[in-house]
Amino acid sequence: MAPIELDRNESWLSREELEGVRGRVPILYVNAVPVRVEDSGTVTAVGLLLRASGSGGMAHELVSGRVMYHERIRDALLRHLEKDLGPVALPKVPASPQPFTIAEYFPTPGITPYHDPRQHAVSLAYIVPVTGDCAPQQDALDLAWLSPEEAARPSVIEDMDGGHGVLLRQALAHLGHPI
Repeated sequence: MAPIELDRNESWLSREELEGVRGRVPILYVNAVPVRVEDSGTVTAVGLLLRASGSGGMAHELVSGRVMYHERIRDALLRHLEKDLGPVALPKVPASPQPFTIAEYFPTPGITPYHDPRQHAVSLAYIVPVTGDCAPQQDALDLAWLSPEEAARPSVIEDMDGGHGVLLRQALAHLGHPI
């Protein structure tokens, strides 16, 4: 049976409504760590987006975004991967994706390693192989493909804001790479 197509825009929140909700309830997000995988199953590269940070500098980030009302997690992953990596990234998201971890972001620093000054958010984090051509989209300035060893360097991890470095370390550990 084909998935039901819904107009999600009518149930999406305006900027003002979203700000009000963010102050009252946790918001559901997905994070994706895009990877390149050899035929043998070995991860050869990890994709990191470069964006302007809230402090005015530049920082590497993972693919991330909100899950819309009445949207399956798989569909949210695909939507955000396409939004950030381009329409021909060709992500390989399984029919029933399983997160490698769940990150809980708080507006107050120090409660968890994850911080988002705008809100309390819960994010399901996934490792997603991509096989197509990727190019940074939307507000991403660049897309860097690093070997797992390069991605695990402290200089890379520390460059990531809001706990994305912690998620990257967890993803690398989940993949069996020493960190």
